[in-house]
Amino acid sequence: MVKTFMEVSPVEESDSPSVENMTADSVDNDENNVDGAVDDKTSPQKSSLEIKLGDDNAPEFSFENENSKSPRMGGLAAVIDSSLRSIQSAGSVLSNIVHAFVQIHMAPQTPFPVTTKDLSDLSNDRTHQALARVLEKAAANLPPCTPGEEEELKSARVKIEALVKRIGTSEEGAGHYVKKDSIEELRRGHDLESAANALATVILRSRPENGITNDAVDIEFRRETFGTNAIADKKLDSFIKLCWNAVQDFVLIMLIVLGIIGLVVETTTLEEGEQCGACWLEGFAILLSVLIVVLVTASIDYAKQFAFIRLTRSLHETNTKAVVRNGHQMSVTDDDIVVGDILSVNAHNLASIPADCILLGPPISGGLKMDESSLTGESKLISKKPGDVVLSGTTAVQGSAKMLVIAVGINSVAGKIKAHVYDSTDHEGDGMDGDEDSPLFVKLEKIAKQIGIAGTLAALLSFIVNCIKGFVFEGLEPRQYIIEYIVVAITVLAVAVPEGLPLAVTLSLAFSSNKMMKEQNLVKHLDACETMGCATTICTDKTGTLTSNKMTARSIYTNGTDFSCTDPSLSLGDFIKSSPDRPKESILTLISTIIAVDTMDETTVEFEGDKMTSSTGNPTEVALLSFAHSLGENCQDLRDSTRGRSLKGALSEFLVEGKQIEFSSARKMMSWAVPKIDGGYRIYCKGASEVVLARCTHQLTGSIDALDDEARQRILSVGEAYNRRGMRTLVLAYRDLPDGVDFDAKSANILNADGTEALEVETNLTFASLVGIEDPLRPEVQGAIKQCYEAGIDVRLVTGDSPNTAVSIAYQAGILKDFHFVDGSDEKIAANLKPNVLMEGKVFRRKVYQIDDDGEKEFDQTAFDKIWPHLRVLARSSPDDKLTLAHGLNQSTLYTDKNACHKLKVEDKISVFPDRQVVAMTGDGTNDAPALKRADIGFAMGIAGTQIAKDAADIILLDDNFASIVTAAKWGRNVYASIQKFLQFQLTVNIAAVITALVGSFAFAKSPLAAIQMLWVNLIMDSLASLALASEPPTDELLRRNPVNRSKSIVTGRMWANMLGQASYQLIIIMFLLFGGPQVFGFPPGDQVERQGLNSEHYTFIFNAFVWMQLFNEINARSLNGEINVFKGMFRNPLFCGILLITAILQAIMVEFGGKAMHVADGGLNGELWGWSLLFGVGSLPVQQIINILYGQCKASGIDGRVPSRLRSSRRLSMRTVR
Repeated sequence: MVKTFMEVSPVEESDSPSVENMTADSVDNDENNVDGAVDDKTSPQKSSLEIKLGDDNAPEFSFENENSKSPRMGGLAAVIDSSLRSIQSAGSVLSNIVHAFVQIHMAPQTPFPVTTKDLSDLSNDRTHQALARVLEKAAANLPPCTPGEEEELKSARVKIEALVKRIGTSEEGAGHYVKKDSIEELRRGHDLESAANALATVILRSRPENGITNDAVDIEFRRETFGTNAIADKKLDSFIKLCWNAVQDFVLIMLIVLGIIGLVVETTTLEEGEQCGACWLEGFAILLSVLIVVLVTASIDYAKQFAFIRLTRSLHETNTKAVVRNGHQMSVTDDDIVVGDILSVNAHNLASIPADCILLGPPISGGLKMDESSLTGESKLISKKPGDVVLSGTTAVQGSAKMLVIAVGINSVAGKIKAHVYDSTDHEGDGMDGDEDSPLFVKLEKIAKQIGIAGTLAALLSFIVNCIKGFVFEGLEPRQYIIEYIVVAITVLAVAVPEGLPLAVTLSLAFSSNKMMKEQNLVKHLDACETMGCATTICTDKTGTLTSNKMTARSIYTNGTDFSCTDPSLSLGDFIKSSPDRPKESILTLISTIIAVDTMDETTVEFEGDKMTSSTGNPTEVALLSFAHSLGENCQDLRDSTRGRSLKGALSEFLVEGKQIEFSSARKMMSWAVPKIDGGYRIYCKGASEVVLARCTHQLTGSIDALDDEARQRILSVGEAYNRRGMRTLVLAYRDLPDGVDFDAKSANILNADGTEALEVETNLTFASLVGIEDPLRPEVQGAIKQCYEAGIDVRLVTGDSPNTAVSIAYQAGILKDFHFVDGSDEKIAANLKPNVLMEGKVFRRKVYQIDDDGEKEFDQTAFDKIWPHLRVLARSSPDDKLTLAHGLNQSTLYTDKNACHKLKVEDKISVFPDRQVVAMTGDGTNDAPALKRADIGFAMGIAGTQIAKDAADIILLDDNFASIVTAAKWGRNVYASIQKFLQFQLTVNIAAVITALVGSFAFAKSPLAAIQMLWVNLIMDSLASLALASEPPTDELLRRNPVNRSKSIVTGRMWANMLGQASYQLIIIMFLLFGGPQVFGFPPGDQVERQGLNSEHYTFIFNAFVWMQLFNEINARSLNGEINVFKGMFRNPLFCGILLITAILQAIMVEFGGKAMHVADGGLNGELWGWSLLFGVGSLPVQQIINILYGQCKASGIDGRVPSRLRSSRRLSMRTVR
């Protein structure tokens, strides 16, 4: 048993109603107190609270209010004193527990009265009622005390239940309005503060001032009980697993089967006395080719994993936070934080919260403000008070505080999202699973199977024809020749299968991904390269993606003129300075002075030239300071040269002459008065526009004029227009005050926002300007979105912001066009949009989800299909809305409903893309991660993006530039085109080779092209060709095409024309050489020489001519659309030229020195045959021009009219994205 004696300082040192600062008054005495409003002048100035806690005596309470005897206070002093006694009694509920429970149950491994689920539910609900429910359950689960202490335990439970009752456990009263600064609000605030401190001290055995112990046993016990904050990194796929994944390719499986059969047949069917020699070589070479493909593919994927780890490892190592343990503040890594830790947060460090927490008291001046945009998408700062839940993944941007950690790791809100990203099996059954393979790989898999089937049929045909020919017509012995016919059939199949295709695709994707890396796109998954090229829709969030995530002044009304800068590349200051209506310099200097003087010291900005390099403090004040800088003013110099405000130099000794009136929610404004040289003061004010403007009686227009009703209404109208555009508005004002002014005097006529009397010095102000502040669009976004539309890619905005803010950004970015608004509407606001163009999240959810018979939500694809063609902006959305949108778009088959598509076309002028959508998703916040994972292609921001978002994404934009998505689209389309070029090249080889092998098997029961020779063509030469064709750089022309349909074949009509034309030419040459070569060139027929066990010059000549025709056709393959100049751009691509040269050299080596290994004649070919081989190869170039001419004539005559008609339809339909 551990016994503790606690000494508590008076309230002057710590006025927190923690367990140690709690009284023993009756819990229920608050019902007898007089409720009523109390304004600032009646609030208690200072109180003294002393608690003595001993071994045997109950705490003694002493309360004295310094204002209790003040004649100004009158009878209200007793009301306040009584009320505060009632409020403090909420804390006394727990005092006996400290005495009778904490002393006994501080053993490290004593069970906690709450579970991980209880605390996780609290962080999920984020309500005060949820906090009360946790306390209520904890009170019922308090561990038993030692004999004789049952009464104290019972009393403790009763008192906790009384505190819980005061807060309430149901949501029924959650919407009850509580007047600001009233007795009721004051009491409730202390109740919540007491509840938070009770959760820390009694339930989680921590103390706000001392924290938990730093004992390893206690910390480990907390980890075992509540979990660890170290969410396991996404498990890397092992090299073996990657190899296994690579070998699942259909082509590779066929090659493995062929290789094994070849080895078995060749090594087990030898005649008696026959030596195997190199009989195993062809089967072994096929299996070796599979091994090479698998190892290369797996190695590239494995290297990509570690590249991403290196990118993020430094971030993990530097993530440390300040916690209080054993009464000392210490720095620990995020992973080491446990439930019960007291987290010390300071906005100066823009602290990111590593776990879900409860804010502890006492409340600080100005309060704690959090940026929750990474979770909610809403850039507005959220004020936090003691008892509020602070979520993991959010950031403190104003104030400082202590927090109690209540949920860590996968039990926290951010942790649950991360678990969804890392382990999708934990979320099976949510109905949001999509396609596993990318559109390209689906098409390649399909074409590989078609090739496999065709090859199998060709092999069967060869086997059947040879059997009929040999056994029926020639009367050969089946047992002697059956194996030979099987080997020939296997050779035909080996020739048909494009062994180089898997490696070619892998090399092409790897090459493109490396190029994209240099252009700020980190590709995590190779297939993501081409998937982006097929994208039809981009769903993007606003904050940090379309906008800069930095509040910026974009509009100002001053001197009777509205200056609104709509060009994102210009600052407001530059816009004003270039305007012909530019205000006088004295007015601009005065506005800058108001900003410089009337700004908190905690808010700072630093510039290098015109670029802001860093900032701290309140984002709104940062925006104002940046605006003043763009006007050409140095705010720090203005502040330092102002007596009563300067902190530096000779003027610093006069700082006490300045009078600061801090911002409060009651006043919604702040002011700073500084002495004037000629006597008196000038007070500078800024605040909510409606509040400060109501106090203005004059306006600055070059001179000081009276602010009449017309001028006031004009300012209000401009402010309303700013608000409708999603801006926050502030008014800047000032007033000159005489000597001896009473800064505490109250106005008899002007009231604060909460109804209390305003300070007299903050009335009769002179209006200087109305400023509109927003999170501005990135300068490059407009151009990027325009390019997206030109490329047939739709863009939809999904944000947590209000409808007007979302519409403002969407219109500026170009997502919304004029025709999206009702005819005749001048203002581009949400109310003027056509139906379903904008939808709020709650409405969206209500329409696309139905409740089934079991009460479960069920996604309604039919209802979704009625919405999405119109939808351009989804506002006030939740994280699940983005996931739902990605899923619904991906699974929509609306394009198959011809009647619905026709109706949309006729009535709404909306055309639907004639295939399923390929959905791209951009985002930077934790809330975006599930949708990034669900989409066909997910983009995360590399700088501003959270780690969870990066882990979920397929591509990381290293520069956070939306315009980089256009680069990704261009490279993606280039990948698709490169693979089309390779297929055009590869399939020409296979068509010619299969027919050659079939004819050879029919005529001579043997293919003139050996399997090992075709392996060289398909694996080595074609793989080099794929790299050469992949090295073709993308052109802007690619972005003037439309996305390729999912169902559209990767092989186009023109490609078929090119392949069949070139294959026909090659077959004519090969057939001529096969049947007429011996007579024309004077060498013995190859079939006769081969029967003697030698490699023939005849078949070697055929092999060489065949390869050189492929090499020259590789140049033709660079063109997919019938270009006349096939050499265009080739010599600007040194890699292509180099690979072509290397392949030619290797072919010469193979023919001259390959011998038995390559199944070529000893000594190679003579000069004459080499000359003819090259001549046949060069012939491929003019043949291509003939093909182009014939195809053009056929197309013009309408023979191939079906293809262009479909393409024209595809282009027209894909432009749905603009409407």
